Parts: sequence; structure tokens; C-alpha cells
Amino acid sequence: MRNQWVAGFTVALFGLSGVALAKVGESEAQRLGNELTPVGAERQGNVSGSIPVWTGGLTKPPADWKPGQVETNPFPEDEPLFVITGDNVELYRDKLTDGHIRMLEQYGPEFVMPVYQTRRTAAFPEDVYEKSRENARSAELLANGNGVRDTIMTSPFPIPKNGLEVIWNHILRYRGEELSFRSASATPQVNGSYNQVVNQYDYFFAYSRRGANLADIDNKIFYLKTDTIAPSSLAGTITLVHETLDQIRSPRLAWRYDAGSRRLRRSPNLAYETDLPNSSSLRSVDQKDMYNGAPNQYDWELKGKREIFVPYNAYKLHDADVQPDDVIRPQHINQELARYELHRVWVVEAKLRTGISHIYSRRVFYVDEDSWQILATEEYDGNDELWRVSEAHNISYYSEPVFWTTMEMTYDLNAQRYYIDGLDNGFPAYDFEPGFRGNQFSASAARRAARR
Repeated sequence: MRNQWVAGFTVALFGLSGVALAKVGESEAQRLGNELTPVGAERQGNVSGSIPVWTGGLTKPPADWKPGQVETNPFPEDEPLFVITGDNVELYRDKLTDGHIRMLEQYGPEFVMPVYQTRRTAAFPEDVYEKSRENARSAELLANGNGVRDTIMTSPFPIPKNGLEVIWNHILRYRGEELSFRSASATPQVNGSYNQVVNQYDYFFAYSRRGANLADIDNKIFYLKTDTIAPSSLAGTITLVHETLDQIRSPRLAWRYDAGSRRLRRSPNLAYETDLPNSSSLRSVDQKDMYNGAPNQYDWELKGKREIFVPYNAYKLHDADVQPDDVIRPQHINQELARYELHRVWVVEAKLRTGISHIYSRRVFYVDEDSWQILATEEYDGNDELWRVSEAHNISYYSEPVFWTTMEMTYDLNAQRYYIDGLDNGFPAYDFEPGFRGNQFSASAARRAARR
């Protein structure tokens, strides 16, 4: 076998049409908070001790951090235990994704993976843990797996039985109730030259609002408005998204305001394989946040769990003093700022359904057991050749206990270029309490904002 599986089982997902899959029984649900963490991870570490026991995650910020500041590094004294390179990759092959093996081999001595002590920092508010326990007892997939029912606030399936449940855990993971921040994206040329696109992001997470229920949220997961700040040629462009829970019954709603035409228009194709705006065709729309949208184009298979080296605790990349020029390098980011740790991940493979068109025929997802955040992916072309590799570099935020990305990138192995998003260095800290109201995210509100 090319890779060793920590859990050598395969759960294939077939025959979802007609009925919903069952929720877990009471005895199984009682494992949450005992041998399993409240979100469903294995509480204990591994046999060697290289993965420690989960003791609650990072619940207190460092002493040098104050509210309103960008998160500081809680582990400033940590040094790499070792560095994986193209020369020593064989020593670690069983704990690497196929995508990382390919990058180590293809990009030679410049692409390295510094591996640090594993720190299980993922933590969430106590009421999120309580909802996770409730969801385990009630949540079910809808017919064909295109939505869920009897769930709210956070991941619906803390004890997943198939690949679709794991993917829905990522899509519906808790990211706070609302959020406002500014960051940049770029698509560096092969020589490393780049131009930034700066956006203001405003999120309103209807699904995660405290006290909400499915009837209240009108089939919405979240509302998102992005306002392009720079460059001047794109400034004033507004994108508005209403992300729906069951996108087959009620597809994603999206509008785009172009400052040149001064009109707000519906964007019905902002989904699936459509090029992500300003990505130079290096990333599809459904790769934003590592994966989003309706899962109906693929058959999903849960391959099991593995212990692998994944991006984690990326406080160096998030540092307020680090600038985009410090991060961006030709062909890949500055790997000296990256941090990899050994973690247990769920591995999910998605294969394109017969008769469906998408640029990716097969995709592999590596999903963190402690947070349900997708940490890495592999994307394959129509000939089943590895085409792209994506990473999510994450941190635990302090003002709202969430574990989420600070930076994402998709590497195109053929073009030897990449798309990077989340260059928030130099901008204010994320604001998890901006005081939004749901009606601020209507099409009419976006139209009024665009005209000001």
C-alpha cells in the first residue's frame, strides 16, 4: 500500500436516495465528553505520545495579548523537531499526504516542511459542545445527502458514519456568530512577482446564532458580503452571497456589483467548478474555505483515519509584523513561516459521479478530528493525475474561541503557480462582534451600500 492507514476500514456511501441516514444511539452519543472529546475526536493521544491527550484546547490567550490585537504566538519558544525535505522524504512517507510528497519531490530544496511539537489547541465555547452532543442524537442527512435536518449551530455528526457526514461537519462547523475582517489574495507569477487584491469580508452566520433553530434561519447557513478595496481597477466591486443549507432545494443566492456598470446583478454561476474571482483560474469557487457548496456532484467515501503531518497553529504566518513580501515566494510560500504537526485526520475521497462535469475528477480531503476543519486536499484532473494541492493554515482565535484558517493556498503543480488567500498581515484583528443584523445582507442593502 502506498500509505499506511491508522484505521484500516473503508465506509462507502451508496444508496442515499429515498431515506435519511439514522442518527447515533444514546449509548454511542454518551461517548462524547468521555473517551471522545465533545466534538467527536479521540481524547487520548497515540501510543508513542507524539500526539498528546486533548486537555481542552487553547482556552486562555497568552499574557502578552490584549483584546483588539492580532493574535500573538502562544508558543514562541517552540523550535522544529525536524525538517522534512525532498532528500529525507522516504523516512516520513507513511505520515505524509500524496500531495505533500509530490511537492517535496517537485520543488526540491526550497520546499521543506518544518515539523513542530503537536499541540491540540482546537477549542470552542461550552454551549457549542452542548449543541454537538444534541446534534449527535438528532441530526440526519436529507435524502441524497444534499442537506441535513434536526441540527443547529455546529457540526451535525460528531460520530460520523460516512464521508458525506464528515464533509457536512466541515461545512457546518462553528466559526462564531458573525465576523468582520480585511485581507488580501494574490496569484504570484512563476518568478514570485504579484499584485494583491484586498477585500473587506463581513459574515453573518445564521446557522450558528445562539437561540436559532432551522425554522428561523430560512435554509441559510450564512450571509457574506465582500467589498473590494484595492487595486483601484477593482475597487468598489461588491459580492453578496446567501449560503443555503440544502442547495438543491434552494440554490446558493449570489449577486455582484461592478463599479464600472454601477449595477447589482445576480450571479447564478458562482458555484462548483466556476473560477474563483481574482484567482487567475487557479482555484474553483467550491475550493473557497477548502470546500463549500452542495456535495451532489461527487460520490463520497470515508477511507478512515490517519496520523499525518498537517498545517497547524500557524501563528508565524498570522503575525502582525509579517508582511506579504515575507510570505510570498516563487512557486510556493516561504516555508520557514509554516508550521506542521502530527495530527489524526479523517480521510475522505470524492469521485465525480457519472455524467457530471467538473474540472476535478477526484478529490481527497484531510479533515482535522479536533475541529472538523479541512487541513489539506488533493485535486486530480480528468486523467486521474494529481493536478493541484491545497493547504489551510489555521490558528485558534482568542476573542472568540474558534479554530479556523488564517491563510489558504492552492498550488497548481502543472503551472507551477499558486493562489493564496488570507494575507491579513498589517490589517486590524478579526472582529467577532461587529454587531451586524441579518437585514444588512439583503440585495437592497448591498445596492444602497454600493451607491454610497
